[in-house]
Amino acid sequence: TRGHGSCTVETTARLSSPESPAGLFPSFLPFSPAKGYSGDDVDTEEVVAVLQESISLPLDIPADEEVENIIWSSYVRLANVVPGKEGQSATITVTNPRYKGRVSLLDPGYSLRISNLSWEDSGLYQAQVNLRTAQISTTQRYNLRVYRRLSEPHVTVFFEITQEGRCNISLTCSVEKAGLDVTYSWISWEDGMDTVHESSALITSWRPGDNALSYTCRASNPVSSTASRPIPAGSFCADPGYPSEQSTYFCLLAKGLLLLLLFVILAAGLWLLRAQKPCRTPRRRKFKRNRLRLKKKKPHPSLA
Repeated sequence: TRGHGSCTVETTARLSSPESPAGLFPSFLPFSPAKGYSGDDVDTEEVVAVLQESISLPLDIPADEEVENIIWSSYVRLANVVPGKEGQSATITVTNPRYKGRVSLLDPGYSLRISNLSWEDSGLYQAQVNLRTAQISTTQRYNLRVYRRLSEPHVTVFFEITQEGRCNISLTCSVEKAGLDVTYSWISWEDGMDTVHESSALITSWRPGDNALSYTCRASNPVSSTASRPIPAGSFCADPGYPSEQSTYFCLLAKGLLLLLLFVILAAGLWLLRAQKPCRTPRRRKFKRNRLRLKKKKPHPSLA
């Protein structure tokens, strides 16, 4: 190979928060089905939420049914809900200290709202609705998954220039504290259309004279999607024998600015020297005139 190198392109992170602990989803104890009801055929609703934000677990109750009470639980009982009398709101009693101050009900209805979500809030939830009119219990289940909003990706570039002048480029994309279920893709503009490569790594090649392609890394998870700034492939392959047009342009521009700066400094120095000479000349002439006057005033020796 004629040359090789690597470079890491970093972008500003937009959000910082605690890292997910080991074992993101805690082990939950099995739920106890309500008396007289078997919950084996209950579908579990998938719910995704954002770390440190809020989520609502929707509860669907037929309008013609009268609710006796509702028991919300996770791996242990979470809260008890008792409907209010006519014209009054339902009351909720939080029984799990971990949810104190973070749980409320959404009106109208009995949907549960959890705020300031943490990693530990991920997992299974259950609402056991005891109906007064039908004398039965129904159950609704949820699988809550908490994700972090992704920061802008970091792109690492490795390149090598072969003896034939071809530049082999390897691009790797990553996101700090990414968490689970993150997908990566590379987007490039080729022949007037977008081309997508589904992977966190991309291998490509470039020769001097080829089109200067740019690649953008996009990272996504169930709650967010973010992209890096475009990475020009050719700019990393500049070599003394095969400089890219962009590198040559910036090099010439820098040299021109440096020469202009030196010229300005030289011109300013010459101007200061010329400005000082007229000030010195009148003083010397005045000093000579004073010496001549003193000589004239001195008496002749014969008169003394």
